[in-house]
Amino acid sequence: MMLTGGFDVVYYKLLMSTLAGAALEWFVSLPDGHITTFDQFATLFKEQYLINRAPPLISYDVFDIKQY
Repeated sequence: MMLTGGFDVVYYKLLMSTLAGAALEWFVSLPDGHITTFDQFATLFKEQYLINRAPPLISYDVFDIKQY
């Protein structure tokens, strides 16, 4: 889905419908008035969840592969 224009409230409502589990609990636990813009929320969300992402592989990672 791609939205153009609109208000931050619409973005929050749509985003909430896509969250589940720990991400939804994190979103609901945010204090009222803590976030003032969707851009601020996006930054917080990335900081919260991108750290759990596996780092991209680089060429010398091939040397760590072992055949069993």
